[in-house]
Amino acid sequence: MAAQISNPIAPCRRIKLNVGGKFFETTLSTLQSAGPDSLLAALSNRAAYNPIFIDRDPEIFSVLLSLLRSNRLPSAALRRFSIQELAEEALYYGVESRLRSASLPSPLHGIDAAIVDTIRPASDAVPSTFSAGEDGSLWIAHGGQISIYDSYLSYSTAVRTHLDDITSICRVWPEIAAVGSESSSGLHIYDLSSGYYTGSVHWTDQDDPRIYKARVCAIANSPDSVFVSFDCPHRENSVLVIDKSTLQVSSELTRQSGSAAKNTFPGKLTWLPETGLVIGSAVTCGAFGYSGYIRIWDPRNKEVVWETNEPGSGRSSRFGDSFADVGVDIDDSILFKICSKSGDLAMADIRKLGDDPWVYMEDTNPSMREASYGGNEVHLHCYKRQVFVGKDGGLEVWSRLNERGGWSEQRGDSENGRDEMSLKRNYVDKVEMGERGLIKRIEGGGERLFVSRENVEGIEVWESSNHSAIISVSS
Repeated sequence: MAAQISNPIAPCRRIKLNVGGKFFETTLSTLQSAGPDSLLAALSNRAAYNPIFIDRDPEIFSVLLSLLRSNRLPSAALRRFSIQELAEEALYYGVESRLRSASLPSPLHGIDAAIVDTIRPASDAVPSTFSAGEDGSLWIAHGGQISIYDSYLSYSTAVRTHLDDITSICRVWPEIAAVGSESSSGLHIYDLSSGYYTGSVHWTDQDDPRIYKARVCAIANSPDSVFVSFDCPHRENSVLVIDKSTLQVSSELTRQSGSAAKNTFPGKLTWLPETGLVIGSAVTCGAFGYSGYIRIWDPRNKEVVWETNEPGSGRSSRFGDSFADVGVDIDDSILFKICSKSGDLAMADIRKLGDDPWVYMEDTNPSMREASYGGNEVHLHCYKRQVFVGKDGGLEVWSRLNERGGWSEQRGDSENGRDEMSLKRNYVDKVEMGERGLIKRIEGGGERLFVSRENVEGIEVWESSNHSAIISVSS
């Protein structure tokens, strides 16, 4: 035992550091916990009788040292320093992964989510659209620019495109964006890490003069392909499959004339990883209410494997209550729709689709059963096995009754052989429409939910409530 104590590389050996003129004393094990490739681990292996000098900010080093000791940030640290300041120093010492895990939000549960900040780009701050990354980062399109925020939601840079406005954006690779505009034709590819424009894809047909100035309406991404919905001035529309390796059109998934509601362009596209199917939906609203379709294609043979139109043939138990929006839970292959008149939520198992596959949700929260719906614009988004609904300016979440996140299915309606799902509906944010504005878009990324509102500057950031007020965002 005595030999172990005298060993100069024993984990309990004390090491003294002089950071920017301020002295620190810690243990070998604490410094080595930074990781074998970190600067601190390398310094800990140096035998030194005098304190090792590091010419950096001592106050921020104190925060990072506390992080290594306890695996969490001191509560006062984020009041004194921005995430960006901490991230720059963490990168120098090689502990950026530890900082990231300690500062990112806890798992997102809509039932206890809270708004923690609003990200406002410096110019043209009313966003036209946005894209959230798997790591919680954010790209905001405003005017013809894309403002980029990293996983800490610190502003990185802005990329100016050749477009006057951007209305569709999709991440086709971590740093590559596919963008489209309702005022300009074509799909355009930008490398946001360098700001370079890399190419465009247009829908053209030399044998059909109606196919010209085709604008992008929706984009979906898969590992090998990009699926793009195009619409022409004469209402001809299509869904093209674009090879990501060549940025060339590999096939035409569908082509139709949009003279009727059931043939209008898909405003939403989703690629389903489990089956490789592409789900498209279109919704129109006129004097007689909502109408639209849901269509599922198999890109391998370009066939429609299932579709439904609303108003339909009357077989549905909710005939006349057409959907106002559609969402797809890609984790469990479940299709959701929100009804335009009643505001009711319905689901269909994509693996068991038929003539009338819809099961309407049983609301197990007594306080929500009498909740009224004003019939205004509705937006639905599925994320992490939860369904978020923007309705009348407020935000609702449908989540599992017994455990937060994931679904709980109960066998029911045995006569029809269906599984009924018992969900609990709660308000994430209950506001009057005039207080904050109608919700325009909802999207999840990392452990965050992002929300934009009509004619309102910035993007709202929602996180589980125990991590509220940790973000400092500016551009």
